Amino acid sequence: MLPAIGAAVIHAAPAVASGGGPRVRHVVLVRFAAGTEPVEIEAVFDALANLRAVVPGMLGFDAGRNTSPEGLARGYTHGFVVDFTDAAARDAYLAHPDHKVAGAALVGLCEGGIDGILVLDFELSDG
Repeated sequence: MLPAIGAAVIHAAPAVASGGGPRVRHVVLVRFAAGTEPVEIEAVFDALANLRAVVPGMLGFDAGRNTSPEGLARGYTHGFVVDFTDAAARDAYLAHPDHKVAGAALVGLCEGGIDGILVLDFELSDG
């Protein structure tokens, strides 16, 4: 179970490169619809975190509620980050049937559906 919604969620694993290319960080910002219950958010984040058991190369999952004092969230209330050994592992995650189910559940909870999600991936350097 996740901690209280105001606290960070950490489902981390060691960040070890596979040698198949640079590691990839998958960053997702989420605008949950008004009235979304904390238990619903917890369930969808748990489903995504649990993909580590079925997606080779998925290194870790961290999620939580926005706590930034900067005032630049533009309505995004939560976010999560997934690290992968390489782009091939990220691509396998995106195509995995369990990811499609969890992703659909996430979209269903978002303000405006898919418009309530922002995704950015980038390569990590080991330096």
